[in-house]
Amino acid sequence: MSYRLVYVGLALVAVAAIAFGIAFNRSGEAVVLPAQVEAISPQPGDLVPPQTNVEIDLPVAYQADIYIDGWLVQDAVFVEGTGVYRWAPSPENPTITEWSPGEHTVRVVWDKVSGLPDPGEYQWTFRVG
Repeated sequence: MSYRLVYVGLALVAVAAIAFGIAFNRSGEAVVLPAQVEAISPQPGDLVPPQTNVEIDLPVAYQADIYIDGWLVQDAVFVEGTGVYRWAPSPENPTITEWSPGEHTVRVVWDKVSGLPDPGEYQWTFRVG
């Protein structure tokens, strides 16, 4: 009788694994970013957990303003030597203390800090599950 419970448990694990594979499967389309944006995380359309950080990687000579759901982020961590911005909601943040379930929009507005100006912007959405 107990071996049936083992088989039922294994079947449930297999079904869960298949469901997660389908839920997190991407269509295989590559994300095309502007030349000034080297990488972003999460990717457009991603379903992410509530602990997710937003990361934007720009070339070293650029600086950016980051907007999350229309709010200007003023407490992003910026690593000048790499051009990477990181941000996540926190209890100390005056506008966004945690990710709410659903869709969120990130907008990045950048410009070059030295040399000729090179302004631009990019926007994408992801979902928190």
